[in-house]
Amino acid sequence: MLNVLETNTEFSLYPLPAFNDNYIWVLQHNRQAIVVDPGQAQPVLEFLAQQQLELTALLITHHHGDHVGGVRTLKQHYPHATVYGPKHEDIPCKDVALNESDTLQLPGWPISFTVLDVPGHTLGHIAYFLEFTGDTAVLFCGDTLFSVGCGRLFEGTPTQMVESLGKLTALPAHTLVCAAHEYTLSNIAWALQVEPHNSDLHTRQQQAMQQRQRGLPTLPTRMADELASNPFLRAHVPNVAQAARQYAQRPLNNVVEVFACLREWKNNS
Repeated sequence: MLNVLETNTEFSLYPLPAFNDNYIWVLQHNRQAIVVDPGQAQPVLEFLAQQQLELTALLITHHHGDHVGGVRTLKQHYPHATVYGPKHEDIPCKDVALNESDTLQLPGWPISFTVLDVPGHTLGHIAYFLEFTGDTAVLFCGDTLFSVGCGRLFEGTPTQMVESLGKLTALPAHTLVCAAHEYTLSNIAWALQVEPHNSDLHTRQQQAMQQRQRGLPTLPTRMADELASNPFLRAHVPNVAQAARQYAQRPLNNVVEVFACLREWKNNS
């Protein structure tokens, strides 16, 4: 299993594949583990057993089944593990409800998470931001921000999603974006329709193809790379806005309208 925090000697971070394209993120410190959005229990149980780890906590971003489906089983196997989740959503076995700006300090862990409210995909969706000493930071963003994409607006509005993405892009450029789905190649294929001359997109496409051919995840990505190549974070860029207007065949008067058009375009692609 690939440790994506290979330069950090104190912590390890693993993306466990689940379903067809989900990732369940596992953060390890000593013999303790934190699990993010376990849509399935079995991959987590097998990994914890192989690595001889004790489950400390479950961090949940939102209520969709592919993010919470394994919570009850994991809680049965590890009854002392604490389940954290958004205050305004129904999360199985939720022990602690979290709001914007809450600080999550887990016993025995020399780190703390900052909670961000990021409505859009769902109304109560939250994200967890973790900054280590040095130049390493991690964002568990569920289905809000993807590699070269963002979540569909099942419950929220374009205005909410633009504001939520703005919170995430204000994080340090070196932040590792730990999204919940392996969508990179399909997202890039669409993004190249929006920005066919974006050299960062072409570079990322080649890198992602090589990673997938080797059986490796394309995640995490860095926030700096998303800012350079993710159309949903670039609605303010003139050529992205122009591409959206050409698709819509109507005036788009602000960033929210451009974003909404991009989301519709991607939905229909």
